[in-house]
Amino acid sequence: MAKTEEPWRPETMPALLITRAAKLLGRIADTRLRELGASVSQLPVIVSLKNGERLTQKELARLTGVEQPSMAQLLARMERDGLVRREPDPADGRSSLISLTDHAMALLAPGRLVLSKGNREALAGFKKNEIDLLVSMLRRVIANVSNGGAC
Repeated sequence: MAKTEEPWRPETMPALLITRAAKLLGRIADTRLRELGASVSQLPVIVSLKNGERLTQKELARLTGVEQPSMAQLLARMERDGLVRREPDPADGRSSLISLTDHAMALLAPGRLVLSKGNREALAGFKKNEIDLLVSMLRRVIANVSNGGAC
């Protein structure tokens, strides 16, 4: 006997709710970060370089999970906007080391405030134990779907 299909109720599907929340939160953060001269798409690079690291484009792409062509475009925009600089890699003349500019470093503290504000707004009315449980469950979801969904 064929298994009956569950009714389609997207409003009760955690994966769809997580996606919707992520898009909404991303839009809010992007709007607020834009006022500082940054964007959500730049956060993985900024986080990877925030402690003064100097990494190659290839290393940044690997660390952030971004394809090389997309990383090249992102870094070009960030360089244009004065957020990153490139310098020759002494170990490999064909490669450059990328680091944050002083301007980008100055955006770290205000950027953290923007993201913290969004986090507080999103979790308004939640108790600490609820936040802890949500974080724990989201980490499990991420672990479950990491590496192409292999559990």
